[in-house]
Amino acid sequence: MLNRLLRTYLRPYRRTLLAIVALQLVANIAGLSLPSLNADIIDNGVAKGDTAHIWSVSVWMLGFSLLQVVTQIAAVRASARAAMGMGADVREALFKRVMSFSSRELAHFGAPSLITRNTNDVQQIQMLVVMGCIMLVGAPITMVGGVIMALREDVGLSWLVAVAVPVLVVAILLVVRQMVPLFRQMQVRLDTVNRVLREQITGIRVVRAFVREDHEQERFSRANGDLTGTTLAVGNLMVLMFPIVMLVMNVSTVAVLWFGAHRVADGNMQVGALFAYISYLIQILMSVMMATMVATMIPRAAVSADRVVQVLDTESTVVAPLAPRELHAQGGLLELDRVSFTYPGADAAVVSHVSFTARPGTTTAIIGSTGSGKTTLMNLMPRLFDATGGHVRLNGVDVREIEPQQLWRRVGLVPQRPYLFSGTVASNLRYGNPDATDEDLWQALRIAQAADFVGQFDDGLESPIAQGGTNVSGGQRQRLCIARALVAKPELYLFDDSFSALDLATDARLRAALRPVTRDTTVIIVAQRVSSIVDADQIVVLEAGRVVGLGTHDELLEDCPTYQEIVESQMAVNAA
Repeated sequence: MLNRLLRTYLRPYRRTLLAIVALQLVANIAGLSLPSLNADIIDNGVAKGDTAHIWSVSVWMLGFSLLQVVTQIAAVRASARAAMGMGADVREALFKRVMSFSSRELAHFGAPSLITRNTNDVQQIQMLVVMGCIMLVGAPITMVGGVIMALREDVGLSWLVAVAVPVLVVAILLVVRQMVPLFRQMQVRLDTVNRVLREQITGIRVVRAFVREDHEQERFSRANGDLTGTTLAVGNLMVLMFPIVMLVMNVSTVAVLWFGAHRVADGNMQVGALFAYISYLIQILMSVMMATMVATMIPRAAVSADRVVQVLDTESTVVAPLAPRELHAQGGLLELDRVSFTYPGADAAVVSHVSFTARPGTTTAIIGSTGSGKTTLMNLMPRLFDATGGHVRLNGVDVREIEPQQLWRRVGLVPQRPYLFSGTVASNLRYGNPDATDEDLWQALRIAQAADFVGQFDDGLESPIAQGGTNVSGGQRQRLCIARALVAKPELYLFDDSFSALDLATDARLRAALRPVTRDTTVIIVAQRVSSIVDADQIVVLEAGRVVGLGTHDELLEDCPTYQEIVESQMAVNAA
């Protein structure tokens, strides 16, 4: 998966990568020239007392050093640009894929895991790319060039290189092999920490209300301890790397000095060549060490790449049709024809064989006990889910045959859990229509009974809204969400229990203000209170996902036992 991801997202940066290779080649050739020049100074300058030769070769050494520095800086800069660009492309692809997911895929991965994949996992891949371009590209050049240059200085000591390099490589690979499963475990446990922390921050009021701080502290400590333990296990393996490298390097240096001294004494090798050989051996082993540092990052990056590709390869269950049909008709005629829906892996359908028609200019209310499938049925209408059976039609066209963007533009949804984005009142309302004027926004606020409290804000429409709308009350948040739907001016309004946080007086005023606006549109309301739906043109009564009653309030009171029970229970509660 890692190779596939890198091939795909590094393709636009091919020229940059070629430039990095060229720069690294020049930098390493310049670096490999220095020990030979130093040997020349020792053997032909210092030993012979030739000061002019020392100065002449020193100028060359200075030039090669400057060339190495300049090309290395350019290579690092290019590596960073390529890695950061690739990371930005991967994050953008992940974001687009997640935005295409239906509620089913979002529930499968979970928000904490998706956030981790788009941040930490992509960062691990970025780091591998930048370190690979800096170290892994230059390491083979230094290794091959170092071997060639060392053999030029003296062939008799070449067996030391043939022994030292394989010993170092084998030792490091044994350590890396132990790290792969730990890196995989680390990413899973990082997901767990994010999930627990997100739950605790989101549900802080519930935690405090039930005095569960100690329990939640224990949960977080357990998740944090698991992550810490895995990280320490990885760290314990990583700390073995450098001692192994230094041990092999020091032993090799001692061996070169030992055997090289005998060759110098025998006249088979000059002193300058011995020092150059040591330098080349160190450069060879350092290149192995640099490659090792990158090798330690590969397992974790591979795990991260697997997790990223899992998201990128997941297709949404709600896909655009290959040959979409145009919605030419206006009005918002909604037809449900034997609609059923079963969640993946569930034994029974949540919604089963539901049929009714909602016409423009009418209000259809859906009521039922908790768990009867009201919200699920509501989510099928704008195609947040795809029905597993039957058909949902808008203006005579199956919603699965309509381009999703065209469908959603004709639907104004106010979800059961109202959500506002960080920004201002105006920016949230313009989610419904980016081109809406301030007067359009105020008109929607007046209808939604939100103009009064927004007018009391210091900055009016430009007043700040925190993420999730946490700086306004539940009722204010609901009314702002209703206003957002009104700004869109859709053909079909879907109110999913959107009046539950309103008092009866505000509820009544809002409904009265809605009537003129929705006179030519179709309105679907999911409600819990019977008092708020008595004036609906038709009421759909659900029980266990099935329609057990369909008609007006008066008709259902006569022939629908389930509706009668709901009315009686609410009357008893009100009387009490």
